[in-house]
Amino acid sequence: MCGLVGLLTSDGSGRRLREGFPTALHCMRHRGPDEPGGTWSDDDLVLGFNRLAFIDIEHSHQPLRWGPPESPDRYALTYNGEVYNYLELRAQLAADEGAVFHTEGDGEAVVAAFHYWGPGAVARLRGMFAFAIWDTETRTLFLARDPFGIKPLFMATGPGGTAFGSEKKSILALLDSVGGGRDLDPRAIEHYTVLQYVPEPETLHRDITRLESGCHATLTPGSAPRIQRYFTPQFDIRPFTSGGEQRRYDEIAEVLSDSVAKHMRADVTVGSFLSGGIDSTAIAALAIRHNPDLITFTTGFEREGYSEVDVAAESAAAIGARHIVKVVGPAEFASAIPEIVWYLDDPVADPALVPLYFVAQEARKHVKVVLSGEGADELFGGYTIYREPLSLKPFDRLPGGLRSAAGRLSARIPEGTRGKSLLHRGSMTLEERYYGNARSFDDARLRAVLRGYRPEWTHTDVTADLYATTRGWDPVARMQHIDLFTWLRGDILVKADKMTMANSLELRVPFLDPEVFEVAQRLPTDQKLAHGTTKYALRRALEQIVPGHVLHRKKLGFPVPLRHWLAGTELHDWARETIAHSQTDQIFDKAAVLAMLDEHRAGTVDNSRRLWTVLVFMVWHGIFVEGSITPTIADREYPVTL
Repeated sequence: MCGLVGLLTSDGSGRRLREGFPTALHCMRHRGPDEPGGTWSDDDLVLGFNRLAFIDIEHSHQPLRWGPPESPDRYALTYNGEVYNYLELRAQLAADEGAVFHTEGDGEAVVAAFHYWGPGAVARLRGMFAFAIWDTETRTLFLARDPFGIKPLFMATGPGGTAFGSEKKSILALLDSVGGGRDLDPRAIEHYTVLQYVPEPETLHRDITRLESGCHATLTPGSAPRIQRYFTPQFDIRPFTSGGEQRRYDEIAEVLSDSVAKHMRADVTVGSFLSGGIDSTAIAALAIRHNPDLITFTTGFEREGYSEVDVAAESAAAIGARHIVKVVGPAEFASAIPEIVWYLDDPVADPALVPLYFVAQEARKHVKVVLSGEGADELFGGYTIYREPLSLKPFDRLPGGLRSAAGRLSARIPEGTRGKSLLHRGSMTLEERYYGNARSFDDARLRAVLRGYRPEWTHTDVTADLYATTRGWDPVARMQHIDLFTWLRGDILVKADKMTMANSLELRVPFLDPEVFEVAQRLPTDQKLAHGTTKYALRRALEQIVPGHVLHRKKLGFPVPLRHWLAGTELHDWARETIAHSQTDQIFDKAAVLAMLDEHRAGTVDNSRRLWTVLVFMVWHGIFVEGSITPTIADREYPVTL
């Protein structure tokens, strides 16, 4: 796990521009404190790299040079991530292609696979990655990102060339070199305000984008990136054959066990995050089979009823793991927000990222790698909202006119009246009502708070193409597909990457594995949602793996008492001061935001998530636009191995 940055020039000025790379690399020193500041250049390209070493620690330095025997330095590679099947790939490449390797790491497997198998090699990589391969003979740059978007890759193209890197801050440091601007994108701002995150490929800066998950790009000096999608998740649902249920459950358990085993490959200590839910508990229970001294980590809050600490501790004891808890108070929570937002690059208004930051900070004192349970809900049907198509099925039989009438009727029913929400949501199609697992503002509130509101920039702008490609699918599978392309890669994986890498800690996610997905994609709806529970097939598969007290618990993650803190003394004054000092009057109607805060404190409406969305943006704007907020970013020194 590392940080890469590069600049492909349009005018052959690569060697000269190498002098400006220390700033771009220093912006993301937290991603690679073991070997910071590695650079390589030729006339067309500059590469920079900060290494956090896990495999083949004494070697596998980057930027890495590799080539076939007839041209041993043909390629230059910078590579962020881990390819867990690298041992199998190296063996296959050596046997079938005669590939020669000079290290014991996975980086050489990546570049050798590209040389012998071409761009199609990306689909054979089982892991998380973002990498750049420069071919010195064809003068071609190849960029690629993993299937689910676990690892980030930002890009900016202008008259001077294309900059790319693991962190947006590094791209901002190179914008002058490529000729890009720093204007904000109003469409992306609206998307963020509605969704609580900026959806790919956008960022809040108009001239900086992200290479999307499951895509690769090819560039030559002076050309724009040619982007191609190599992986599209398809839910190829297949009903169970008679007597086949247990075989499918066994298959889930086997492929997940294999994935965890592969994710444990490292020359350093691997720990595991552990909340009170089934996903992280399953990962930890499988991991301890490979590391009997496994350490697990969780976090809680100084408020009764908002902690998974007790359940996590019970789970750790049941599987025999050593367990460490980090408790976070409201003052510590608030004081860390500017630093956390700086690490995020773009705002993400998910309060769960704050406890994730603190538990990662605690874990890094003990281990260098942790496993976690992200992705299980999207693959196996874990969100309660996935049950909605079942409850709204009677509305599907209504003629269009009657459904519209139900919507008009719901508008006349007073707020809080039982049945109002059911009528309102039942009157809409799936495409109209669902655009992922997050929504801060409805249209009326958005219009009141966001200046320059454009209704065509809301959910259909983000999800229309995704729904078009899933027409005719089971509605639950369509919702999963939407979440894979929106909520998972826009929120879940961003906070997982940013908050752990902020602490120079690598997070690995065994559920988001191509072979696990291949099994999960075939599950019919009645194996996701059954007997009043979610992730039914996964729970059945894990009956002999996770402790009984966890098997049927709802997923809670690291719940945050945000509603209480914003209404009370803990965060209310901080929120009011943030709003007052923010120079975002041209973006938000601050009077309307303050009215929401007053409304929330009075207890008439829970505005906590809407307020948090605006507050996080204001902090981001203060750091990256105004320069009025200067986070304290510590230079942390860690040993190479733990």
